[in-house]
Amino acid sequence: MNPTKTVSRDEWLAARRELLAKEKHLTHLGDELAAERRGLPWVRVDERYVFEGPSGQQTLSDLFAGRGQLAVYHFMLGPGWREGCPSCSLLSDHLDGSLVHLAARDVSLMLVSRAPFSEIAAFKARMGWRLPWVSSFGSSFNRDYHVSFSKEEVAQGEVYYNFAKNTFPSEEAPGISVFAKDASGEVFHTYSSYGRGAEPMIGAYHLLDMVPKGRDEAGLPWPMAWVRHHDRYGAAET
Repeated sequence: MNPTKTVSRDEWLAARRELLAKEKHLTHLGDELAAERRGLPWVRVDERYVFEGPSGQQTLSDLFAGRGQLAVYHFMLGPGWREGCPSCSLLSDHLDGSLVHLAARDVSLMLVSRAPFSEIAAFKARMGWRLPWVSSFGSSFNRDYHVSFSKEEVAQGEVYYNFAKNTFPSEEAPGISVFAKDASGEVFHTYSSYGRGAEPMIGAYHLLDMVPKGRDEAGLPWPMAWVRHHDRYGAAET
């Protein structure tokens, strides 16, 4: 790896200050976008979704765990899968430490997958996560929030994902959905994001964006092809 250009400290400082102005502009735009996101209208959730977790069946309202806001990460783990999606696992590696901080701001965080709970529990134990994780198996939750597709849809090359008709190579897709509960206990859907929309949750990517080689993904078959489960780096794939 060679430097793009070698300059004096003063020249570097001038270039850095120029970039800093752009970074600040982007930060302020992000603040404005976040305010617009929070200002989206809400949709009442009338469907009674039932999930399976370590303590048995839970409704969507139960997943709030006494708090007023719920963030659900749609983790790609389908029925019968040998293991969860490596990219979703990379994201989830970043979430365990955030639980206590989110709880202090009235937010519960939950992983939801369509795999039966026994399969979720086995993979969660392997990964060593504390994150609450429940199964939506047998409910329409994943379909209704457009993160699970039929074999026929995938084969035909057209699924509804990221708010439009798209191709997707799997029956399971990633995303994040946010819900709120009002004083009367009614639950509302406030936000969902898919594709790269959940990328801000991956702190490693933000650090990679700061180093000279960046994400270094240009020559890969797809952007996250380098990602492994955290217990697989340096070990032969099985």
